[in-house]
Amino acid sequence: MSAIIRTENLSKAFGTNKVLSNVNLELPEKKLSAIIGQSGTGKSVLIKTIIGMIEPDRGRIWFKDIELTSLNPGEMIEIRRNFGYSFQNAALFDSMTVGENLAFPLKELLHIKDRNTVKKRVTQMLEWIELPGIEAKRPDELSGGMRKRVGVARALISQPQVLFFDEPTTGLDPVLSETINDLVVRVKQELQITCVMITHDIPAAFRIADKIAFLDRGSIIAEGTPGDITMSDHPMVKDFLRISFNELKR
Repeated sequence: MSAIIRTENLSKAFGTNKVLSNVNLELPEKKLSAIIGQSGTGKSVLIKTIIGMIEPDRGRIWFKDIELTSLNPGEMIEIRRNFGYSFQNAALFDSMTVGENLAFPLKELLHIKDRNTVKKRVTQMLEWIELPGIEAKRPDELSGGMRKRVGVARALISQPQVLFFDEPTTGLDPVLSETINDLVVRVKQELQITCVMITHDIPAAFRIADKIAFLDRGSIIAEGTPGDITMSDHPMVKDFLRISFNELKR
C-alpha cells in the first residue's frame, strides 16, 4: 500500500510535556487508518500536526512527494485544501443554517461564487449522507447523530484527498455509532478518499480499519493490519486490547 502521508521523527512538546516523540508513521492512500491508544497519548496532536494546525518541534511530514514541513505559510494553506477535518463535536456554526454551514467552505475555501453551483453541491452532499432537505434547519434542531453527519458532510464538500476523523462516535449510542462508522467506510469505498480516524471505539476500529497504529506516550509502539495488532507481544497493547474487548462483553 503506497503512503499518501508520511512522518519522520515527528516530535512535539508543550513546555516540559513531551506529547509526540520521534513518530514515524505511514498512512496508506485510499485506505482507512485508525490511530488508537489511551487518552492523553497525543493522538489528536498527531493529526493536527500533520495537517498544519500545530507546528512540530522536530521531524518531517510528507504529503505524497511534498515535504509539508519545508513549506512557507502561504504554500501550506494551498496544500491544506487537500485535507478535510471532521471535528469530534462537529463544530458547526450555530448562527448558520445547515445549508450555510455546508456552503461556507465552498465560498471561503474554494471561492465558488455561483449560487446555483453552491446550492447544487450542498443538496448533493446532504443526499449523500442521507439527510436530504434539512438545509434550513439550525444545528440546535439536529440530533447528535445528525450533527455528526452534517459535520462529516462539511468536511467532505470541498472534496479533500484525505479526511481526518477525530473521535467520530463520541457521545453516541451504539446504534448511532454504527451509523457513523458505516459512513466512514462509505467515504473510503464510494468516494475513494483516504481516511484517518482517531477513535476509542476499539472493536469498530478492528472491524473497519485497513491499518491500525497504536500510540503510547507519544510514540508508535505497534502498527499494521488489525490482525498484526492482535498478535502484538507488546505488554501495553495486549493489556489495552484485553480491557477494551472485555468491556464490550459486559
